[in-house]
Amino acid sequence: MTRGVRITIYVLLLGASALTVVPLLYMVALSLQTEGETLSGEAVLLPESPQWGNYATLFEQAPFGDFILNSLVVAGGITVAHLVFDPLVGYVFAKFDFPLRDTLFYAILATLMIPLFVRMIPLYVMMSNMGWLNSYQALILPFLMDGFGIFLMRQFMQPIPDDLIHAARVDGASEFGIYWRIVLPQAKPAMAVLGLFTFVFQWNEFLWPLVATTTEDMRTIPVGLTLFNQEHFTLWHLTAAGSVLMFVPTALILIFSQRYFVRGIALTGLK
Repeated sequence: MTRGVRITIYVLLLGASALTVVPLLYMVALSLQTEGETLSGEAVLLPESPQWGNYATLFEQAPFGDFILNSLVVAGGITVAHLVFDPLVGYVFAKFDFPLRDTLFYAILATLMIPLFVRMIPLYVMMSNMGWLNSYQALILPFLMDGFGIFLMRQFMQPIPDDLIHAARVDGASEFGIYWRIVLPQAKPAMAVLGLFTFVFQWNEFLWPLVATTTEDMRTIPVGLTLFNQEHFTLWHLTAAGSVLMFVPTALILIFSQRYFVRGIALTGLK
């Protein structure tokens, strides 16, 4: 590769990075402006006098502490459930032979083609009949596992040598011991990918929390921020501050899990 080609690639990558980063920087800058500055019509990336008090004002205007806590409980609970159940089911489909195994697996994959708004009405009726609406049970229990996570874990576990598992059985290891001590440690990169995808998706989920909650104290941050913006549609600096708060947890998780994330993407299905 010639020097000119490398420079061209670097310039294109720098431009693509700028297109990604500049909107984020503008959102942060907007969160530090006064109300008058946000309504002036001028785009400012570096406010002369940053208004850090906007974040305190945001918590005074609406219970964003509750919104963040609810999102952490819901997204964290669902993520933990996926990391417990999806690898178990994926291991069964990857390493066990039983009647209708492939049919059941394809049926699970078929659920990925059913959008949430099709399942929303029966889910709502079910939660209502159980008396779980406007509770953590309604927000967490319908999503304890999904077809994507099972597919991801199965694809990652399939290439693990069967001889390794047979040798452990000969040595007297139990089936769960084989899964826990041999298979699961090798699946850490895929679990990091699964955990990241699940947390980010559930953290940003809007439709189901909007339908399943009825009181302000049970709203998640996407719902709370959207309704706050509808009630205070001129307070763009506060809305931007809420967006920054919504962005920070997922960014931190991506930063700390980047090594496992990249490795999981590279190895899933190719190990």
